[in-house]
Amino acid sequence: MLFLLFSCEDEIKPLEFETISIKKEFEADIEVYIDKAKPNSEIAEKINKNIELSIANSIPISEENKSTTLEEALTAFDEDFKSFKANFEDSEQRWALAIETELLYKTETIISMGLSIYSDTGGAHGNDTIQFLNFNPETGDLLTNDNLIIDMEGFKQLAESFFLDYMKNEGSDVSEFFFGKPFQLPENIGFNDEGVVLLYNQYEIASYNQGYTEFVIPMDKARRFLKF
Repeated sequence: MLFLLFSCEDEIKPLEFETISIKKEFEADIEVYIDKAKPNSEIAEKINKNIELSIANSIPISEENKSTTLEEALTAFDEDFKSFKANFEDSEQRWALAIETELLYKTETIISMGLSIYSDTGGAHGNDTIQFLNFNPETGDLLTNDNLIIDMEGFKQLAESFFLDYMKNEGSDVSEFFFGKPFQLPENIGFNDEGVVLLYNQYEIASYNQGYTEFVIPMDKARRFLKF
């Protein structure tokens, strides 16, 4: 009975996160600060694996060096920089890669995390992107937008109304967005204490100069469209 009691307590123990940094010598400028789930459980390990895989898939590296682990992807980025230096000995360009996560929202039914990746491999400016990673805390599965929303068309209409209000408050011209196409939901839908966060990355719906576009739908307005 005691064994069963303590086993049940372990199963229902809420997930906690800690921020870690990856310390390794690279020739490129690489900084990594990410949140990892603890304690050591199958669910925590699955979440951590999904976090690392999402990062690895987002690091800009050559096709021949594509990797499935974070450590391999960081090494591949550094190797690509070494190849660049060997081919362009006169170039003073130094590649940079900065990776950071932020725990945005955590309840018994969902965990939402922001992932920021900045890379600079030359050109007019670096590339900066943000992703939202949403997890099922009971399984560790990475959730898609379809896993989050019941009525996608209804939610889209709600989101468009908040988008138009956001544009009005910002004094922005709506015609400069979506490249002449109708309103579309962003790839990144996440959560924080204020509600549902919708974020468009640079180039997703407008020119680079427009930067990020981000607005929040209060939870009391969005709840009826959510699956949790």
